[in-house]
Amino acid sequence: MKLNRGCSGEHGHHHHHEALKFSNFFFMPERPRDYLVLFTRVSVLTCLIFSVSLVLRITFLSSSSASDYSSSYGLRFSAVPQKALALPPTRSLGPINISHVQFCIAGAAETWLDRSRYTSLWWRNTTRGFVWLDKPVKLPKNNSDNRFSIPVRVSDSGWTRFRFSSSRAAVRIARTIWDSYQLKLPDVRWFVMGDDDTIFFTDNLVKVLSKYDHEQMWYIGGNSESVEQDVMHAYDMAFGGGGFAISRPLAARLAGAMDGCLQRYFYFYGSDQRIAACVSEIGVPFTEERGFHQLDIRGDPFGFLAAHPLTPLVSLHHLGFLDSIFPNKNPIESLRTLTKPYNLDPHRILQQVNCHDRKRQWSISISWGYSIQIYSYFLSAKELEKPLQTFKTWRSLRNGPFTFNTRPLKPDPCQRPVTYFMDGAEDVRDSGTKTWYSVGDKNYGYCGKREHSRVTRVKRILVTSMKMAPEYWNKAPRRQCCEVMDGGGRRKEKEMSIRIRKCRSSETI
Repeated sequence: MKLNRGCSGEHGHHHHHEALKFSNFFFMPERPRDYLVLFTRVSVLTCLIFSVSLVLRITFLSSSSASDYSSSYGLRFSAVPQKALALPPTRSLGPINISHVQFCIAGAAETWLDRSRYTSLWWRNTTRGFVWLDKPVKLPKNNSDNRFSIPVRVSDSGWTRFRFSSSRAAVRIARTIWDSYQLKLPDVRWFVMGDDDTIFFTDNLVKVLSKYDHEQMWYIGGNSESVEQDVMHAYDMAFGGGGFAISRPLAARLAGAMDGCLQRYFYFYGSDQRIAACVSEIGVPFTEERGFHQLDIRGDPFGFLAAHPLTPLVSLHHLGFLDSIFPNKNPIESLRTLTKPYNLDPHRILQQVNCHDRKRQWSISISWGYSIQIYSYFLSAKELEKPLQTFKTWRSLRNGPFTFNTRPLKPDPCQRPVTYFMDGAEDVRDSGTKTWYSVGDKNYGYCGKREHSRVTRVKRILVTSMKMAPEYWNKAPRRQCCEVMDGGGRRKEKEMSIRIRKCRSSETI
């Protein structure tokens, strides 16, 4: 009983205390300043109730009633983050080869029969991938022409539902990464995008990609040579015509996010801009490799190709819009000519080697498999490495600026080089090569000076070299050296022999 009374008394005292606390919160004001205190307390209680209600609403809000998109700076983002599509299975873990690359080539039914001439120059039986067209195209049944054996597919029609501001085709081309990924071909490590007039040098492409871990997310390519193009589009973007490579994990993320990106970036001009923007959303930066060439230049590409940077040649583009790279040949014939030395020594193609004939005070620059320039005076190695500006910018047709330094083509014919172009190549016991170069008329004008005339008497040049080992590109880059070999007899003035070799440890150019 005592216990009950004690509890009853304590309980009654507790209720009395709570009542006092509640009445203290909502007291009846007796003085004017008490009204301000009461108003403050009511405001605090109202905010507390509103906050709790808002939290409960967000927590229990049905997903079906939630808005699908939120707006941020004019872009519409999915309320549910896009997930990567399932990765296709891989079995091989060894070194990369061409079978690990899936090409995604953008084409159009209207132009494919003509553009296929470019793709057929580098596509082989071991090449994997497809040319993606906007609609079916009827191909001639000609088994002798490998153009018509290149696999062709029609893009999924889903691209037609996306809006665009300038180029409808750019939407479809950007979505070919989705088309290609949906095929889920086995053992694909890299997806390589390009146009139907892009020329890939696949041995060098594989060599460049071998530097990177394909299980990581990589976005690799090159930007434009013309600054005006990079300013208009982006510096940190792989230009599609030069081609670019996307590693398998990034392709999975990109394929899953692409449709949302196409909705958001409808105002971009090109497919490569849309892809670059989508890659940025994933958080992957652009990795530049200088062997991918968009070739956003006009006119004669000679100067650019004769001074290629010290890196493997991976791709060329826009050759149908430029002067032919070999004299008196059309673009296709020129590329076939360039392919001959490439097939013999792919890692050396277009690699520049500079040397001097100290007896005659000549400066010599070799672009292996393509051309030789001889100057009748001394030029430093630094000057010879700069491309001779035989071209103009892509859009404005001006003398620059470019993303690399150039040296002007002097108006004085005596200061211009005598040029030679490759016209023959052969193996030497499987370990070396011989290439021949004949004088080519570049319409540089007549020079009557004696030293220049001595150069013009040389009509043909033989270049010998050992084949460049693939491991060369795994080391710190260093240009190789060359030396003029002494000849004799009546042919001495009309012919020249040059040997390319590794530079000696203390040798300078």
